[in-house]
Amino acid sequence: MSFHLLLLVLVGSVAGIAAAFSGLGGGFVMVPFLLFLGYSAQKAVGTSFMAIFIIAISALVAHGRLTHIDYRAGILLGLGGILGAQIGARLVEHVSTASFRKIFAVLLLGLVIYLLRR
Repeated sequence: MSFHLLLLVLVGSVAGIAAAFSGLGGGFVMVPFLLFLGYSAQKAVGTSFMAIFIIAISALVAHGRLTHIDYRAGILLGLGGILGAQIGARLVEHVSTASFRKIFAVLLLGLVIYLLRR
């Protein structure tokens, strides 16, 4: 296995742990990593969602076994997320990778500040 492939699996593992532990989806780990590898913002986000889809199924099974799921709330959030995802995917098409990096960094920084203040 090449170093590049091994690194992708390692980062995916870290993202899976972070996603299942925090519920943040893992994109906060994968997107910066993919940007570092030279992916465009659009390709990094899309690739991250493919991985998150797979991770989410696994995390759903694990949390379901532990009875940690409010299915009604999850379904309603998911239905709203369908609309938001369609809008977000089209919005990111109009943002350069350089601008995306800055926007993403500000979002992550805001999240860190919010979590530290709580």
